[in-house]
Amino acid sequence: MTAADRWFAAIWPIVHAQLPAPPARVVELGCGPLGGFVPQLRAGGFDAVGVDPKAPEEAGYHRVEFEQAELPAEADALVASASLHHVADPAEVLDRVAATLAPGGTVVVVEWAWEDFDEPTAEWSFRRLGSEEGWLRRRRHEWLGSGEPWSTYLQGWAREEGLHEAQTLLALLDERFGRRQLSRGPYLFADLASTSSEDELDAIDAGEIRALRVDYAGFKA
Repeated sequence: MTAADRWFAAIWPIVHAQLPAPPARVVELGCGPLGGFVPQLRAGGFDAVGVDPKAPEEAGYHRVEFEQAELPAEADALVASASLHHVADPAEVLDRVAATLAPGGTVVVVEWAWEDFDEPTAEWSFRRLGSEEGWLRRRRHEWLGSGEPWSTYLQGWAREEGLHEAQTLLALLDERFGRRQLSRGPYLFADLASTSSEDELDAIDAGEIRALRVDYAGFKA
């Protein structure tokens, strides 16, 4: 399985548990070139569309920034998985999310608390890198080449990438939606060799590393 396959397999049950029953209309923000959860949504009987500038060139996808997409009115749910932390203006995007949802509609967000990615967590993950090229391997290579302390490197990289902190995104979500659920969990496992989400959770529970995934579900009043 690829890193993407491992991620989707682990996160899909978490997303699915928060959704209304099919055939609910679901929009996925930032579905990526593989289509995100749209294939699973459609297979499960949902009326789903994906939005991403790099979305598949197939029916049911919008290859455009979310802010410019022509979306169906009053969607029943919107899913954003690891996509909000790098949008240009999260407040603008979440205003559009609120406008897209029907009253009572559900928003499901899976995010990365990069600001909690401390050195023990980084070193734990770097020891478990396999041969597959990925974002964690690139971060390790750049960090070692920088000669900087991990926290200095991470902050500089995040500024360069324009990443938004999870706490900022949660505050913006709470301003617009009623919170139904908030929890933390494993985030790094998909890019690690012979490491499952359960293995990462064990390390979190043992206090060895931090939980970097944020799972949020809310509703439009």
